[in-house]
Amino acid sequence: MRLNPFDLRLDPSDLRLDRSELITRRRALWLMGVGGAALLAADAAAPSRAGMADQTRFVVRPATHATPPRRPKPRPASWTPARLAATTPKKPISDLRQLVPPPPGESIALTLDDGPDPRWTPRILDLLDEHGVRATFFTIGAQVKRYPKITRRIVDAGHQICNHTMNHPISFRGMSRKRLETEIGEAHDRIAQVSGVVPTFFRAPGGNWTPRVLDVVAEHGMLPLDWAVDPRDWSRPGVGRIRKALLKCEAGNILLVHDGGGDRSQTLKALRYVIPELKKRGMTFVSL
Repeated sequence: MRLNPFDLRLDPSDLRLDRSELITRRRALWLMGVGGAALLAADAAAPSRAGMADQTRFVVRPATHATPPRRPKPRPASWTPARLAATTPKKPISDLRQLVPPPPGESIALTLDDGPDPRWTPRILDLLDEHGVRATFFTIGAQVKRYPKITRRIVDAGHQICNHTMNHPISFRGMSRKRLETEIGEAHDRIAQVSGVVPTFFRAPGGNWTPRVLDVVAEHGMLPLDWAVDPRDWSRPGVGRIRKALLKCEAGNILLVHDGGGDRSQTLKALRYVIPELKKRGMTFVSL
């Protein structure tokens, strides 16, 4: 006579069996010819008391704990959690004292354009980290799309990330409003999506500002940023000239150099000397 495994009924007290009794019970059922493999699988599942009434039905529910994606948001300047404004909002900012609230008295801002670049940006990030300096990177949207890991490294290191158009067009000044909106808007969205930081500043390629450019920048909630010190490092004039120009900076100045767009070995060498020298003078590097 063979037993039907579904005729077996377990009392809740069966759950109190210790391990040795449970093994003995399994072995006995196997020797009795009662679908051993199926019962062993059921024992391994270890159903709760509430589920013991019906040994034939088990409901598996999918996990519902997916983490929602982070929403991009602006990153505050290094000296204040407040959203920055400008004393002259319809003109490009060329001095930190034009910002509201302004940074501490001996502040300067190191800004880097045209990255991220797979060769030079990581080396500059290493140098900045070595000296505890926070900078502001004006990134090109196409480069952000191409090098998302380097983009996120900029942000993860505590630096500010900003908008320098999608493709860095040379003829920026003469562009139609529609093309300007595309260049500025696409870069704005790309940077926010990749980095998780919504750009709060914009820099025009070559400093080509027009009323139309300023209007589009304002529509995207950004401030236009220019510079006070430009060593023209993009032209590779020599380490000495780059270094000399940067060392002439004063409190409140915005310094312009490049981490992309070509060979930046001269820029890197100049910064290795300039950064510690300016810190010795009591200058404080701030990110916007």
